[in-house]
Amino acid sequence: MSVSLITSRQNPLVARYRAAARGDAGDLVLLDGAHLVGDALGAGIAIQHLAATPVAQTRPDVSPLVAAAARAGAEVSSVSENVMDALSPVRSASGVVALAARPVHTMTRVFASDSPFVVVAVDVQDPGNLGAIARVAEAGGATGLIAAGASADPFGWKALRGSMGSSLRLPLAVATADAALAEARRHHCRIVASVPRDGRPLYDVDMTGPLAILIGGEGPGLIPIVADAADERITIPMQAPVESLNTAVAAAVIVYEARRQRTGSATKTRSHEG
Repeated sequence: MSVSLITSRQNPLVARYRAAARGDAGDLVLLDGAHLVGDALGAGIAIQHLAATPVAQTRPDVSPLVAAAARAGAEVSSVSENVMDALSPVRSASGVVALAARPVHTMTRVFASDSPFVVVAVDVQDPGNLGAIARVAEAGGATGLIAAGASADPFGWKALRGSMGSSLRLPLAVATADAALAEARRHHCRIVASVPRDGRPLYDVDMTGPLAILIGGEGPGLIPIVADAADERITIPMQAPVESLNTAVAAAVIVYEARRQRTGSATKTRSHEG
């Protein structure tokens, strides 16, 4: 594969990547770094363009990605370090970036399981937190994630980096909080809302069976009208004087308690059947 070297920041390619970084590139998302590019290729997401520096192309983690993207039909450009600094939105460019098709999932796909286990992030405005919640949701065995209300774009470059690729694999939809709640009801999910105080202790709540977990955003958390629509309000026990946790940390605690209960229940069922 032979490609020419782009050395000018005035090249139209720079404008395309900057638009993607701002979220102004339509259905394209920006992937920064070999990890995300590899995850996108592994998930079957179409990469339209890939750019890498000559030095990066010699690295064992990048060279196969360049070849795989080219085989899949992506346009590949070799760019100077100066141009890479303009293409990449991060402070220290990784040497490889790409433009890929934005994943599209419906809420029906998010709930497509005999026993859905869905995390609904409501008004999580920090993209790093939203990405971390996606990572926790996938790691904890959730069947999907919904970015609801005024949440950040889950496919913005910051959120994607925070997810470490989970947002490219996990079924993920964007919806209003009302629509997410309605879909959860339609799939017979028990809806539990995380609140900072006055809820039932997390470890006393049954989270087996079809489940939707509502996680609120930074600061005040879930607005009352959303929390009140849940079947159960849960609170993570905390030692005083701590009153709250970072929203991604709270999501991790709750998701893993749900995972503990759900996998424990499955193990007991198999044991009794045997």
